[in-house]
Amino acid sequence: MAQSQISITPVTTKADFDAFIDLAYRLNADDPNYVPQLRAEEVAKFTPKGNPFFEHARVQLMLARRGGRVTGRISAHIDELALTQPVEQGMGPGTGNWGALEAEDEATAAALIAAAEDWLRSQGMTRVLAPMNLSVWEEPGLLVMGHDHPPMVMMGHHKPHYQGWIEARGYEQAKTLYTYDLDITKEFPPLIQRIVSSGEKNGRINVRKVDKSKFDAEAATILDILNDAWSDNWGFVPITDAEIAHTGKKLKPLVREDLIMIAELEGEPVAFMMTLPDLNSIQKRVVGKNGKPSLLGWIKLGLWILKPKHADMRVPLMGVRKRLQSSRLASQLAFMMIEYIRRAAVANYQGQRGEIGWVLDDNQGMNAIADAIESKVNKEYRIYAKTL
Repeated sequence: MAQSQISITPVTTKADFDAFIDLAYRLNADDPNYVPQLRAEEVAKFTPKGNPFFEHARVQLMLARRGGRVTGRISAHIDELALTQPVEQGMGPGTGNWGALEAEDEATAAALIAAAEDWLRSQGMTRVLAPMNLSVWEEPGLLVMGHDHPPMVMMGHHKPHYQGWIEARGYEQAKTLYTYDLDITKEFPPLIQRIVSSGEKNGRINVRKVDKSKFDAEAATILDILNDAWSDNWGFVPITDAEIAHTGKKLKPLVREDLIMIAELEGEPVAFMMTLPDLNSIQKRVVGKNGKPSLLGWIKLGLWILKPKHADMRVPLMGVRKRLQSSRLASQLAFMMIEYIRRAAVANYQGQRGEIGWVLDDNQGMNAIADAIESKVNKEYRIYAKTL
């Protein structure tokens, strides 16, 4: 059908907003690898009261309709903090984003993308990086490889044909993000074991669990390392205190002291690794296709969060202070943290799989670490760029 038959309008009413949220559940209901997220969390994600991203961003949600029927959605947004970053790191002045794309057909997708581009131009943007849902810290990129298995917690999942639809609109690859799959029931190769053992004999190094009773202080330590470690990375945007507090509150029920490590060098925290039990594995079973569990579903979800069993793991974040990066010590600290968490995941949560990522395609250090522990790329997410 022609684009002229499709109307694109901003989300302005509660009914519009409800339609925006509900559409993702409807369009993905027949995908066996789609994991419906809790509707309340999806609502919070796209509202200023529920997401501190809105404190430093301009956001316009849009709906596509054909004959009065909602056929698609998109979010166009501009992160003011991203505009302050160096151009050579991917973001920078004039760079806007769109994300949260869902569409019944290619004509709808094309109309939505064109409308998002028009809105970004009206705001003075000259370039777009997409998709971003919503920020680089949430669900960046489009899934282009790995559609045959569900995503882990806090990762996106998209229909395979979206890739062709986006590329047909003149978008070119800017970056690829990898996730790595790892059999955590297997011990690491002998070389890695020797590196870990050597670190344990080094009196300057202390790798410890986080202390949940000091949650705010530990979160601040991790944030400090994170902003330093990632500051030169492509796509980096500083994460704010409000965002770390929001994320900490959201993830606190999933936090296990033996799954998050902080590495200290002569008493100074210099590296961390955060691992989360894969909440998606239980949500896929108990969350309804409308994002609302039944009463029994809520009970099962609550019990699993209280004591995860047979839980696979995802490493969403890790970092080593910038001054130590590219050093042997940085790799040693990473291997030590990975090994300690691997042991805990198997012994305490009956875990079998781990997923590390996302990792930038040109992050040589992290990709080398992933290769050294014999993990394999299981998903690829692509971020596209286009001049407006």
